[in-house]
Amino acid sequence: MKFGTKAIHAGVEPDPTTGAIMTPIYQTSTYVQESPGKHKGYEYSRTHNPTRTALQNALAALENGKYGICYASGLAATDAVLKLFRPGDEIIATNDIYGGSYRIMKRIFEPFGLVFHFVDMSDVSNIEKVLSEKTKMVWMETPTNPLLKIIDIEAITKLCREKGIYSAVDNTFASPYLQNPLDMGADIVMHSVTKYLGGHSDTVMGALIVNDDELAKQLAFIQNASGAVPGPQDCFLVLRGIKTLHIRMQRHCENAIIVAQWLEIHPKVAKVYYPGLPSHTGYDLAKKQMRGFGGMLSFELKGDVYQEAIQVMENLKVFSLGESLGGVESLCTHPASMTHASIPKEEREKTGLKDTLIRLSVGIEDVEDLIADLEQAIG
Repeated sequence: MKFGTKAIHAGVEPDPTTGAIMTPIYQTSTYVQESPGKHKGYEYSRTHNPTRTALQNALAALENGKYGICYASGLAATDAVLKLFRPGDEIIATNDIYGGSYRIMKRIFEPFGLVFHFVDMSDVSNIEKVLSEKTKMVWMETPTNPLLKIIDIEAITKLCREKGIYSAVDNTFASPYLQNPLDMGADIVMHSVTKYLGGHSDTVMGALIVNDDELAKQLAFIQNASGAVPGPQDCFLVLRGIKTLHIRMQRHCENAIIVAQWLEIHPKVAKVYYPGLPSHTGYDLAKKQMRGFGGMLSFELKGDVYQEAIQVMENLKVFSLGESLGGVESLCTHPASMTHASIPKEEREKTGLKDTLIRLSVGIEDVEDLIADLEQAIG
């Protein structure tokens, strides 16, 4: 089954009671049992909910996985993964990472005894330098946020298998339409479902997709025991959203490459970070492991003047200034003060994240209007 057909049909079935083609919103907290412990597979909606079950099956199908487990947010999903480990365990993570992921690792789990190493994963040897017998997982994010670096998933998952450790990939920027890390050897795929999978800026959710039976059992236990589950209304919205994922991602990619090419030749732009540009250091790798280059890009102005960058963002009209990404509407974000503010300035600068960096989530509007908006904003 090809991806577009899978996005519309896989993992969902007509409602067995009425034949409704759309999965119903099972807005219930509990379920009537025939006898203590004798029920129809559902006891309590923190543990299982039919709307959530349909979504989990659909997400697993999109990522070519066996199990999908949904959480109340992307960070709740990340939290569940980190709860697999114990004090003294070490985790290697990419250094160009979403600020919320850095915050939960450093400020929540590090005080409980987990040890984190943040390295530039564009060179696999940087991982090998910090590997030890205490290493339990490598956490990748590719393309990275916000510098759009490309990490070689197959090379790193091969290394992880050789060392007997987990490999996890935050696949949020790519979406399952562009990249399937499980097919490249990853043990865990994480999504901030809030973004491209939901696609309409109207819900907050996270998900993990895995193939291993025991790992799925552990993560489902954490989902139920910790209780960070999404409600059925949100699950319904995402089920609706993923039916158009392939169409939306095609337009995101088409628009983003045009915007990136326009920015690259603009006289006031110093650098554009977009893996679809031949000038990008990860261009060849992105062509190899992705089916397109995505809708995310970042850029810097010449002169590296903070106030000028702020002025450009304030001048935008079609691009809305706000956190998040992946919706049908175009967004502009200032990572240093918004999505990555939780990372200390000196750590941001080590990775190359400047206070003047502007990040764009290119939507599915008419690209001519996006270019015109950037033109008037940059001047």
